[in-house]
Amino acid sequence: MSKEHFLNEYIYHENTWDEMYDSKNIRQQYSHVFSMLKNLDVDSMSNRHRLAGELFLNQGITFTVYNNNEGIERIFPFDIIPRIITGDEWNEIEKGIIQRLKALNLFLKDIYHEQQILHDGIVPLELIASCPHYTREAYGIRVPHDIYVHISGIDLIRGSDGKFYVLEDNLRTPSGVSYMLENREVTKRIFPDILSTSNVRSVTHYPMLLHEILLELAASQIADPYIVILTPGIFNSAYYEHTFLAKQMGVDLVEGRDLVVDNHKVYTKTTKGLKQVNVIYRRVDDEYLDPLVFKQDSLLGVPGLLSTYRKGNVAIVNAVGNGVADDKAVYAYVPEMIKYYLNEEPILNNIPTYQLSDPEALKYAISNINNLVIKNTNQSGGYGMIMGNSINERDWLKAKAEIEKNPRNYVAQPIIQLSTVPCFINGKIQPRHVDLRPYALYGPQGIKLVPGGLTRVALTEGSLVVNSSQGGGSKDTWIIDNPTSN
Repeated sequence: MSKEHFLNEYIYHENTWDEMYDSKNIRQQYSHVFSMLKNLDVDSMSNRHRLAGELFLNQGITFTVYNNNEGIERIFPFDIIPRIITGDEWNEIEKGIIQRLKALNLFLKDIYHEQQILHDGIVPLELIASCPHYTREAYGIRVPHDIYVHISGIDLIRGSDGKFYVLEDNLRTPSGVSYMLENREVTKRIFPDILSTSNVRSVTHYPMLLHEILLELAASQIADPYIVILTPGIFNSAYYEHTFLAKQMGVDLVEGRDLVVDNHKVYTKTTKGLKQVNVIYRRVDDEYLDPLVFKQDSLLGVPGLLSTYRKGNVAIVNAVGNGVADDKAVYAYVPEMIKYYLNEEPILNNIPTYQLSDPEALKYAISNINNLVIKNTNQSGGYGMIMGNSINERDWLKAKAEIEKNPRNYVAQPIIQLSTVPCFINGKIQPRHVDLRPYALYGPQGIKLVPGGLTRVALTEGSLVVNSSQGGGSKDTWIIDNPTSN
């Protein structure tokens, strides 16, 4: 597989930023990798692809797709060719995400206390009042160190101009970090020589950083804080990740039935009696956390947990009520938050967003649906998304009726041609569209990012939908300093 043969076979998309090929040459950051791959034939690549699948299977690296109320467990598809980003590009991404998280954290503190940003008219009051994820029960709660967004996954895409844009903010219970870590471990197995000679920054310290932050969030007088991960249980789509992180950090994985509140303190039931819990890294959504406050029929949460949280007797990660800040309608105001709270211009730009609660924006979206994607403001995983360039007329008429019934629940954005990267598919190296989810950890010592993240791949040719629940896969993400040329 010579580089020359590879270039002849590789057909990149017009009007799309290809991260490997600039229409004339392989970009410098990919040059070293392909100078080593050229020594491998198709059978060798196929064997490595097969080995990667076996490693994922043996490790039980799965996720669950829900269809017709049934959960189908699947191996997470993995592409063996790494996605490569230069150190300079990453440094800009890092600065942009740190800036964004500082502003979003200040917004959450403000919105649950003084609400100055609403009084000053920067964010419309009615937008927050109509947000289903604004948690009134969290109003006035003081959280440790005023940090709400301890763990975030900020989804980025790269446009046809080569610049990174923020697609959405995931500030509640962002998932996928275990796949980022496992992708790196699998790459070490299948391409050990390439990885060791490519100046790739490490991501393996993520569990250690997370554990340090969880310890720091406990009350200062506690010498040996007890930390647990609260999972909804084995039927949750991200259960593998919950068990993975518990093992990596050496903390207990618990379900709601394992915890009890007594005298405004949280305890876990052990064979030796009750043991007080100081920090809960929860992977349970707000509405299921406490049946005395939220969903009364929830079996996933802990009765009385919110009152304990309000009294400061337990830290909850992420904070209760964060959903208001990653509502897709509120997303449009993040650049204004950055200017308002930090007096800075945004480093990373949003995608232009039309609030369909605005009659003029709704009229524009309906007239230009072929060029737009319409998203439900309170759904994730690629669900509730309408690709205007591919929806048929009957489905569009049905969707349009739903949108016009409650336009607050929808936003529209231009369809962006996501950047492409090389993937090994059906014995050939082919371009596929990708996004990127870097993970940031926010603790008392500041914000830290592991250099990389989860690259999600739209494995179907021409598709722009990268979500695993919609048939997407992932690949290892390399941040390379001083790319080596041939």
